[in-house]
Amino acid sequence: MIELYATDYCPFCIIVEKTLEELKLDYNVVSVPSPHHLRAEVHELSGQSLVPVIVDGEDVINDSRRIIQYLKSKYSLDN
Repeated sequence: MIELYATDYCPFCIIVEKTLEELKLDYNVVSVPSPHHLRAEVHELSGQSLVPVIVDGEDVINDSRRIIQYLKSKYSLDN
């Protein structure tokens, strides 16, 4: 199952979540704290503290554009 590391207010996280829903993918949202210095788990995964970040098996992707491109490339019915 895909894990989406996100905060509630993040517009980029919302866009990624909508993409996951459009592709009908099973995913789990991992809520992270708002202050960047409290995002140790995100930093350990991706090397930075920004969200969104997804974990899909061995793949860890950050940046909403890269995430959406990855999801559509891997899971789109058009491919």
